[in-house]
Amino acid sequence: MTERTPRTVLLRGGNVYSPADPFATAMLIEGEHVAWVGSEGAADAYAAVADEVVELDGALVTPAFVDAHVHATSAGLALTGLDLTGCPSLAEALRRVAEFSAATDGVLIGHGWDETGWPEGRPPTLAELDAAAAGAPLYLSRTDVHSALATSALRAATPGLADLPGHHPDGPLTRDAHHAVRKAALAHLTDEQRRTAQRATLRHAASLGIAALHECAGPEISSAADLAALLELAAAEDGPEVFGYWGELGGVERARELGAVGAGGDLFVDGALGSHTACLRAPYQDAPAGDEGATGAAYLTADQVAEHVAACTEAGLQAGFHAIGDAALDAVLAGVRAAADRVGLPAVKALRHRVEHAEALDEKAIAAFVELGLTASVQPAFDAAWGGPDGMYAARLGAERAAGLNPFAALLRAGVPLAFGSDAPVTPLDPWGTVRAAAFHRTPEHRISVRAAFAAHTRGGWRALGRDQEGVLVPGAPASYAVWRTGELVVQAPDSRVAGWSTDPRSGTPGLPDLTPGSELPVCLRTAVRGRTVYLAG
Repeated sequence: MTERTPRTVLLRGGNVYSPADPFATAMLIEGEHVAWVGSEGAADAYAAVADEVVELDGALVTPAFVDAHVHATSAGLALTGLDLTGCPSLAEALRRVAEFSAATDGVLIGHGWDETGWPEGRPPTLAELDAAAAGAPLYLSRTDVHSALATSALRAATPGLADLPGHHPDGPLTRDAHHAVRKAALAHLTDEQRRTAQRATLRHAASLGIAALHECAGPEISSAADLAALLELAAAEDGPEVFGYWGELGGVERARELGAVGAGGDLFVDGALGSHTACLRAPYQDAPAGDEGATGAAYLTADQVAEHVAACTEAGLQAGFHAIGDAALDAVLAGVRAAADRVGLPAVKALRHRVEHAEALDEKAIAAFVELGLTASVQPAFDAAWGGPDGMYAARLGAERAAGLNPFAALLRAGVPLAFGSDAPVTPLDPWGTVRAAAFHRTPEHRISVRAAFAAHTRGGWRALGRDQEGVLVPGAPASYAVWRTGELVVQAPDSRVAGWSTDPRSGTPGLPDLTPGSELPVCLRTAVRGRTVYLAG
């Protein structure tokens, strides 16, 4: 159920998460904005003028979430098609490929395989994949989307593939070879298939209490046509707002033509740890002896970063880069600093240029983020999926190096702005799961409070866009909110991380759900975007 015309809506009889009143039980919406937040007694006066009165029955009302890094078409294809996320074995993956191939015509597109969790310990061979797909063209991205499997039919349909960096005659494709085969596969999507996938992502996001998405597009990850279609769809239909980023080096004018808010997002400085393409100062622990790519892949130099940041800054447009490994982050920071020397540090800082993922940060790099006014757009679910002493990160880097990844607490202490996202389909749209992952980071010293994590996944996403007044429920703010069925609300002491939960109302701090691992996550009952209901639970 959706509605086009904003109305006057009174929500009452619940708990409203608002700094305006930590004990608020009701909220009045007039048109697109919050008009009032307060107690139940005062709500009676507004009931007579409201077009709709929503009895919350104890439900929690919060600002809606912002997912600061998504790929809507790819996420929608995973939602509606072949998704191997969590697949337990190579044999099961091949069985699912065969089942999908038998039921699907044309080019097949799938996602999510991860050989590190399979008992076979390897991806399928080309022969195995060809047999499972019955000879059909198939593109199957790894869970990190920085390498992929492709059948012989799709390889043959990709001109010059064998001559590109990252080509492997039998195994996964990386680097330029991966980009080429992905482009060939996505080129076969019809307009209707694209709309169906994008609509699936937007509707799923709305059902999870997400009111805004940052789409990280680019010529290597999707296409200009894909971004234009998504922005058009989001503007035409009720659902989450979409803010586009176009990740093309020197792409300032193209970003503007597309209606993007920034020339960045997935502008790749390196790849990903799972695919051995994140660019590192020291070799991967599990790199084969003599491997020329033992420190990963470097896609951009510091000089190229500097040119892009300077051009964006002079144009008044936010820049951004995908950088995971420590060497890639070194290149970004050197480049941004060089751009600041050229166009002025105040001008650079004013635009809050972004770094996506920013996983391998040391103290020096964090200090540089502060110096240069950079925003860290990060994905806590990465740590939940691959962190810890026995996870993929430790296998790639060794336990000691892996333990330094995703240092959210150090970033917050230093004053670096955080914006949380999923990188869907790399990890699923799951906002409360993301908050939990940050609060219960697998490395305890990197944990942050639930309240800080919630802020990073709501207000942090708006601040990354330069919209500092959004993402909070106070009078005059945009009425983008979600209603949740949840258990008892608690307050987490900021210095206790895991322990220290309290239900004492005298704290004067608005409560949030108990997200202790194993507890049930909140269920979304209603999502509104600027006063319009875009999701209502059946």
